[in-house]
Amino acid sequence: MVFSPVLSVQERKAASLVSQRLHQHNSRCSSSRQLGLDFVENQIWIRTQWIFSALQSNSYNNEMKCLLVSNEKAEVLFYWTDSEFEQHVQEQYGHFQEEGERLPAFEDSINTLFAPIIISGSTMVDIVGDSYTSFSTENNHIYVLHQFDECLYIAVNGDGEETEEDLKRKIYVMKKLTEVMFGMVTLSSALLRKELRPQDTVQRNRLWQKLRGLLETYSRLREQDQSFLVEAVERLIHPTLCEQCIEFLERRVVQQINNSVERAGEEVLHAFILVHTKLLAFYSSRNASSLTTSDLLALIILVQDLHPSKMDLDDGAPEEMENSSVPDVFYTPESSPLDRESVQARGESPPVFQFVDPDIQMAEDSLKTLEVQTPDPSAPSRVFLEATLKNEGFFPMMPHSMYCLPLWPGISMVLLTKIPDSHIAMNVYVYLEAFVKLEKRLCEGQGAATRGQPSIQEHRSKLDRFIRTLASMDIQTTQLQNAWTDFKNKAFTRSGPGFTKDLLPSCRNMKTQLCSVYRQCFAAECMSSSQRLPPHMQERALSMVQEKLMDWKDFLLVKSKRNITMEFPGLIHFVYLDRSGGQMIAPSLNVSDRTASELGKGPLAHFIKDKVWGLVATSRRYLQKGYTTATIRDGDYFYCYFLWFENESGYKLEVIDIPSLPEDSAPIGMLAWDYYRKLLRYYSKSHQSEVVKCYELLTVHLGVIPTEYILQHCSQLARKLWEPSRIPLL
Repeated sequence: MVFSPVLSVQERKAASLVSQRLHQHNSRCSSSRQLGLDFVENQIWIRTQWIFSALQSNSYNNEMKCLLVSNEKAEVLFYWTDSEFEQHVQEQYGHFQEEGERLPAFEDSINTLFAPIIISGSTMVDIVGDSYTSFSTENNHIYVLHQFDECLYIAVNGDGEETEEDLKRKIYVMKKLTEVMFGMVTLSSALLRKELRPQDTVQRNRLWQKLRGLLETYSRLREQDQSFLVEAVERLIHPTLCEQCIEFLERRVVQQINNSVERAGEEVLHAFILVHTKLLAFYSSRNASSLTTSDLLALIILVQDLHPSKMDLDDGAPEEMENSSVPDVFYTPESSPLDRESVQARGESPPVFQFVDPDIQMAEDSLKTLEVQTPDPSAPSRVFLEATLKNEGFFPMMPHSMYCLPLWPGISMVLLTKIPDSHIAMNVYVYLEAFVKLEKRLCEGQGAATRGQPSIQEHRSKLDRFIRTLASMDIQTTQLQNAWTDFKNKAFTRSGPGFTKDLLPSCRNMKTQLCSVYRQCFAAECMSSSQRLPPHMQERALSMVQEKLMDWKDFLLVKSKRNITMEFPGLIHFVYLDRSGGQMIAPSLNVSDRTASELGKGPLAHFIKDKVWGLVATSRRYLQKGYTTATIRDGDYFYCYFLWFENESGYKLEVIDIPSLPEDSAPIGMLAWDYYRKLLRYYSKSHQSEVVKCYELLTVHLGVIPTEYILQHCSQLARKLWEPSRIPLL
């Protein structure tokens, strides 16, 4: 429910509505029960007043952003704030500080600030099974809330730059990033709480800094990069070089590594080259499953977080670089100047005694303790991606190792490898899925199995063997064995309750213990130096690709900003998307004052950029309501949006009515939730004998162009861009 409080009377009416629902559900309640309902109604009203008096009694700054992850007990599992929000919280709690007392830790302050919202939401869920998903305050601050199992996500915006839909998308993207980092551990709320909030302060600070960096990187990319605006991968349009690089990755990089006896049991499944956020080449080995667009976009965020593109520096490159040779320019940071205070002249000695304020010394020691250590450049990152294997099915969150090798500033090569014990993750998922389905059936009051699905009885002997195999590999299985024994005693013996709702606690315990074994085997801290590609193999692969692209690197950096040009008079901008392959093509939008693009530079480019960003948001709203075509006139401009389906030969298929989405559905896109994959499955039900493709086109024309010419341009543009999009990519 969307809750937008304005007056206390409306708040009172909302509480009364809750009470009415409870009256209807409990029509035969006694007089004492009636008093209890009145008490509940009063408590809801008091909590509502508590929330909004706390929120609106503070004079917030205009520019305030925050994202909080909490559990039902109002314990902070992760938070990110901008500087304005952090300053406001510190000023608020510093104002009420007693003389001589220290300021509370920021984590405690933000916990106190959001506690009324968290407690009120959990109270409404307990009473009516529902809670508000968003609300706005009188000073136009937007709060969006979403519950994933036992974790509550709260996103706040106070500068008007983000809408409710933007905040919802940020929440879903944050959840996606945690899945990529932690895998199936996210399926257990108890384990996820420990993962997001380690007891060790240094480890917690390191993890939260990593998550904050990923969130800030995503926000930056979505604000600046069209590919993250529409959530599709943009590739560089140069067929010859693209094909050469794919062949080079296959024969010189992947095959050499996989044929080497020094690869420590790892196998390269995917290799790709990025120029900023654009994809130059992508190769997958024959044993690899396809990499989804959602995972690829998440990996690009990880790469950009590790090696951010210095776009301002790259914008200074001359436009003539594309057609001429220029000397190599490396944008490396200058060396840090010597600290004069730390370098003493020979003969001088530091004083033997020096007074230091204890508070200052403790703060300095704390900062040294919380410093994030420089990671080993040869160490991979553990990522969890989807895998669809032939004859074995679909397995989400399979562990991989990601090696990000920077070729030059702005150009990187990424290797994704399969780790030796990945079969354990596949078995864990099979058994975990069986217990999830069993839990659902038990909650619905059904039996142990349904037709067409394997029962837990069929997994009994296999799970016994699996636990014995884990024990032989020196994996701690005591708790899993105890949980499994308890489950069997209750489910398969005459003295136990059998497959009834009384089995639910044991079923949930089995899920937790399976996720615990998964974490024990594949958590990032379990990665040892012996379970990675040797540094010399990484350096050899890096040097080979550098040698291959040495004469192309300057061209590629410029090409990434002038990827494709327009040839239609009156056409200002377009975005063409192949949703089946998750790819997009669009002219570059460079808004820097130093670099010109097809749209000019500076204010003009900023103006068109705002129009394009607004068009994408508008088209998603129409698509959510079931519209596949929209034409909009906005002053001097004319916008068009089209979504259509084709078969593999490029023949346009008939138009059908697509289902509309409820307001509380996940945001339309491919990063956090692949809406288009679901849409393709829906459309393919009536075309099961052929392969169905889905495409989108967004255009911006000058308003003086006649409508018939605009529609003709759109048709010609779609036909022209269809051929290049068929270059092998994934």
